[in-house]
Amino acid sequence: DNWAFLYAQRLALKQELPLHVCFCLVPKFLEATIRHYSFMLKGLQEVAEECAELNISFHLLLGYAKDVLPTFVEEHGVGGLVTDFSPLRLPRQWVEDVRERLPEDVPFAQVDAHNIVPCWVASPKQEYSARTIRGKIHAQLPEFLTEFPPVVRHPHSPSCPAKPIAWEASYSSLQVDHTVKEVEWATPGTAAGLAVLKSFIAERLKSFSSHRNDPNKAALSNLSPWLHFGQVSTQRAILEVQKHRRMYKESVDAFVEEAVVRRELAENFCYYNDNYDSVQGAYDWAQTTLKLHAKDKRPYLYSLQELEQGTTHDPLWNAAQLQMVREGKMHGFLRMYWAKKILEWTHSPEEALQFAIYLNDRYELDGRDPNGYGVPVPAGCLWSICGIHDQGWAERAVFGKIRYMNYAGCRRKFDVEQFERRYGPTP
Repeated sequence: DNWAFLYAQRLALKQELPLHVCFCLVPKFLEATIRHYSFMLKGLQEVAEECAELNISFHLLLGYAKDVLPTFVEEHGVGGLVTDFSPLRLPRQWVEDVRERLPEDVPFAQVDAHNIVPCWVASPKQEYSARTIRGKIHAQLPEFLTEFPPVVRHPHSPSCPAKPIAWEASYSSLQVDHTVKEVEWATPGTAAGLAVLKSFIAERLKSFSSHRNDPNKAALSNLSPWLHFGQVSTQRAILEVQKHRRMYKESVDAFVEEAVVRRELAENFCYYNDNYDSVQGAYDWAQTTLKLHAKDKRPYLYSLQELEQGTTHDPLWNAAQLQMVREGKMHGFLRMYWAKKILEWTHSPEEALQFAIYLNDRYELDGRDPNGYGVPVPAGCLWSICGIHDQGWAERAVFGKIRYMNYAGCRRKFDVEQFERRYGPTP
């Protein structure tokens, strides 16, 4: 279920050449910890096994792509290179670095297998909101939301087999924090991810529309870790969920809105806005209102350590933070409340955004993702703090015209005490 992989195989079959799959394992990436790397590497072991069954060589190259991939291309006489797509700054730089170092006679193609409608096709510019991109996405879904052709057993074998992968050595090469432990509820890999998709459709899809904003209800897909690491394709999820539209129309439409429209809005934002992780990435009205209220008195001020440990005065916020620390996933409705309170409890919008991104990227399995920066559902850090796709609300202290959320508002929507009992600090 990967269009870049499928395109690479089609090129290899046309030229009657062997097909190689390479993954370049960088020693560190933003705030990723062993929690994230273990999830990714265990998924890659499954990929390596599938490749072996398909007579496709899988290579795990240790190091940055610019340092290891051009050498691999030359040593193996590779005739063409295909890569996937991410709109984030570092992966885009990796692609550019490889392009500069490849032999001139080796063509290099990039395929957006990350989105259903490719990012640069969906829109040629930064979109203001879901309202402005929704029609553009839906108009192109009939062309792009199609069933995947199968990956076939590759008929052309390489002249020499791939080296056995030293998985233990790959772990030893990492320069990441090992104190953030793996989670128990999410098993890495495509097989496990597809099982979660199947259980969502069978058990939770029917209540997705009505209960997805209640953190106490089991209504979410819970697919974000597998989608983030590419172990399950968003396109596969949509194809399977849409089969049940006749029975659960409202829920299917709501899922498509979040998993396609809002998700691709985040991709669009990060692709076209160089400051997607900075207050400078916000619209002028948002920057102005935050600046006007930058010196407003904060009722509480917390350090990063206090926030990280969930020791604020707010039991709901603490419970949401601790859910993220323990499970690597915070309920989507609470992500916005969580981020907005950080703005309220820190010295400046810049500090709030820095803290929010750090905590999100360090603990969330789907951190370091476009969704974590600039999309309303689930609430991205920049959107929640700087109102990226927001409209101006009534003026208030600290927030200015940025939308405000409070404990009482959450209490009207769901049983906050039940959530606090479940995820709050253990006695």
